[in-house]
Amino acid sequence: MQITIAGSGIGGLATALSLHAAGFDDVVVHEASPEIRPLGVGINLLPHAVRELTELGLADRLAAIAVRTAELAYFNRYGQPVWSEPRGLDAGYRWPQYSVHRGRLQMLLLDAVRERLGADAVRTGSRITGLEHDSDLLVGADGIHSAVRAALFPEEGAPPWNGLVLWRGTTYAPPFLTGRSMVMAGDGTQKFVAYPIGDGRLINWIAEQPLDGEPPERGNWNRPADLATVAEHFADWTFDWLDVPAVITAAEAAFEYPMVDREPLPYWTREDVVLLGDAAHAMYPVGSNGASQAIIDARVLAHSLATTGSAAAYEELRRPATTALQLANRRQGPEVVMKLAHERAPGGYADIEDVVPLAEREEIAAAYKRTAGFDPALLNERESWSVR
Repeated sequence: MQITIAGSGIGGLATALSLHAAGFDDVVVHEASPEIRPLGVGINLLPHAVRELTELGLADRLAAIAVRTAELAYFNRYGQPVWSEPRGLDAGYRWPQYSVHRGRLQMLLLDAVRERLGADAVRTGSRITGLEHDSDLLVGADGIHSAVRAALFPEEGAPPWNGLVLWRGTTYAPPFLTGRSMVMAGDGTQKFVAYPIGDGRLINWIAEQPLDGEPPERGNWNRPADLATVAEHFADWTFDWLDVPAVITAAEAAFEYPMVDREPLPYWTREDVVLLGDAAHAMYPVGSNGASQAIIDARVLAHSLATTGSAAAYEELRRPATTALQLANRRQGPEVVMKLAHERAPGGYADIEDVVPLAEREEIAAAYKRTAGFDPALLNERESWSVR
């Protein structure tokens, strides 16, 4: 079976590796850019995605470039605790959770593809512009602006914007909390996220707030932003455990991105074409799920093709699951606890238990894990998607 993959992002490369592991050797990844460079900033890999990379034989390589996340902690806009929980191995999973530079992860996957499928398995400067191909299957893994998706759904247009803008950057700063903590502070409208992705001092951060007027270019993660302007919006967010404006202004650069997603689709497959990753289900960057879901897509697609000869089982399993996740992220996912704390106690509180009781916080966190597919008991017990 000859398979063409459009896009050499995390989803496309994970698909090539998954297909090879499932017995498909005639696989070629086409990348429009003339050179693949380690672009981007930090991302998170949740335990269900780390499981898949582990089963692809990449556990040691991944551990060497990533930070193992110890906890996820939410705070209000004054730095008061809302909710915290252990993550990865500390939460009882059989696999860790990692924070990692997106570009370093992409290069890890690229190296593995070339080692296992050959140097010619990834072709740069080769753009897939529609549905035409000379193989048995075309996998559209070409991102939120997917040409393959546009050919399948020509009336769709640009991704919808929700009125919020994200600024993303990296800063060398002293470690905070456990030194391996992922933190989110906010009120449901404004938000600041930070977590280490390097040697404990390289901090990846995201600042978010509403934007008046027209959005910047949608879906472009590389639009520069002015650090001083970003810091002004968070000028009074100075906590005893993190100085937010200082972290922002100390960055070498920041990038601006309007918060966009895609509408859920009625189908992902048609004849000899299938969508995967952001091309199939681009979602708001809530709950740390984008890259993880693309990796899971890759593994399920390879399993479906190897065991049934078609992508039907892949779509049957993944499309309803990611549709539910897209909609949950539009409702702020687990981050809604910050919104609830602000609505009920806008000036802060002495005890979060009086504002958002523990049982409510626990259920919000547990419900999102079930929706996103990383409930610890279910993940630990689920059968492998490895074919051989």
